Amino acid sequence: MTRELFRSPALEVAPMLLGARLTVHSPEGPVTVRVTEVEAYHGVGAPGPYDAGSHARDRRTERNASMFGPPGHAYVYFSYGMHFALNLVCSPEGIASGVLLRAGEVVDGAELARSRRLTRRSAPPADHLLARGPGNLAGALGIRREEHDGRDLFAAPFELRLPASDGVATPAPIARGPRVGVAGEAGGRAFPWRFWLAGEPSVSAFRPGRGAREHLG
Repeated sequence: MTRELFRSPALEVAPMLLGARLTVHSPEGPVTVRVTEVEAYHGVGAPGPYDAGSHARDRRTERNASMFGPPGHAYVYFSYGMHFALNLVCSPEGIASGVLLRAGEVVDGAELARSRRLTRRSAPPADHLLARGPGNLAGALGIRREEHDGRDLFAAPFELRLPASDGVATPAPIARGPRVGVAGEAGGRAFPWRFWLAGEPSVSAFRPGRGAREHLG
C-alpha cells in the first residue's frame, strides 16, 4: 500500500480498505485487525453533496484539524465521552475527508485486545465482538487521541497492508448502505457511504441516527 491511494476522496478509498490488515504496535505488543466495515465522510473542499455527518463539514477546528492534514495519517476523536474512534485521512492536504474504521476481525494479538476490552462489569467479549463497532475497534488496538491523532499511518506504531499485498484479492461480496447512527438526511439513502463485507459476524448492526428514518424510505 502506498500513500498515493489516500490522495483520493474518502468515498473512493473506503471500499478499497475492506480486507486490509491494520497493526498497531505498543509496549504491550502488537494487535492486528482485518477491516470488515468502514464509512466515508467528506468535509470542506471534498467533492459531492454537503455532508452534514462530517466533523469537518463547515470549517477547521482544533478537534478536526487532522482531517485537513496530509493523506495517509490518522484522525482520532473522542466519541460520546466514552471511547475513541479511528479514521484514515484521505484527499490532498487542506481538503477534509476520511474513512472511519467501523469494525474488524482481530487476527493477531487477540489476548491483548481482549484484556483492553475487559472491564470489571463485563464478561470477556466473544472473538467476533472484540473489534465490532468503532469504539471497540479502537479500544482493541489501544488507540488514544493524545497518542495517535495526526500520526503517519506509514510509520510506527502503525502498519497497514491491503489484501493484494498478501496476494489475496479483496473479499467479496461488498455491501453498501446508509451510515450507522448519523442524524437526518446524512444518515439516509442519499448517503450510502457505509461499506462492509457481507456475512462477516464482526460487522456492526445498523441503527438509524436521530431523524434519519424519514430519509430511509
